[in-house]
Amino acid sequence: MATVAFIGLGVMGYPMAGHLRTRGGHDVCVYNRTGAKAEKWVAEFGGKAAKTPAEAAQGAEFVFACVGNDEDLRSVTTGPDGAFHAMKQGAVFIDNTTASAEVARELHAAAQEKGFGFLDAPVSGGQAGAENGVLTVMVGGNSDTFEAAKPVIDCYAKMVGLMGDVGSGQLTKMVNQICIAGLVQGLAEGIHFGKAAGLDIEKVIEVISKGAAGSWQMENRYKTMNDGHYEHGFAVDWMRKDLAILLDEARSNGASLPVTALVDQFYRDIQKMGGSRWDTSSLLARLER
Repeated sequence: MATVAFIGLGVMGYPMAGHLRTRGGHDVCVYNRTGAKAEKWVAEFGGKAAKTPAEAAQGAEFVFACVGNDEDLRSVTTGPDGAFHAMKQGAVFIDNTTASAEVARELHAAAQEKGFGFLDAPVSGGQAGAENGVLTVMVGGNSDTFEAAKPVIDCYAKMVGLMGDVGSGQLTKMVNQICIAGLVQGLAEGIHFGKAAGLDIEKVIEVISKGAAGSWQMENRYKTMNDGHYEHGFAVDWMRKDLAILLDEARSNGASLPVTALVDQFYRDIQKMGGSRWDTSSLLARLER
């Protein structure tokens, strides 16, 4: 059992922190910007709630964070009441936020100065993956720090991989989002075409999902797409945030991402349609409007 803090109890962080408590049996202290959410978590899982990130991190061996973006992350780490001001030497900060590689390197340097470890560890698998404890975790950092933290990360993951130095986790998540963007657009166009051609989409997917066209998106999203239901899953706003980060990184490293940039604009259209909180599979709605 480890002493753990978890900062950020959104749709991902809430169940992830829960798995640290129930699966790992860890002593967990949580912090959330909205205190009522933290109190609700404590009522459900036990542990305790803190009033600031620094209070949550006090004395913890492992401090996790899953917040919105770079600035949110800076606020809960190096901000006035940030966790970095209270973490003890030898502890490890694990950042599950999907953020930039730049902020990962910045916070790693700050952690080194204070004598504790830092891992950038964005996740993939969505809300369902978090709730079921089967997320994929892409980690950047020192190998010794990774080996120390991996047994704790395993509480909410089915796959945890060290991708390289600090920042490599975030860069790998960018690759993940690039691939998803193209897959979802292709699936949307395939379903749209099939409907226009008068095909039975259920039968089509039953066959082609077992061949080279198969994907997680096809298996898990085609039914709701075919029915026009998008009030679930990974929100378009979140996807556009991720795409903005990776497109900015591509401008820095010289990578050419024409399809990804185009799909980002398609998601902008979905936002204009009122679908900011729709699942990313809502690209089909744009074709059917």
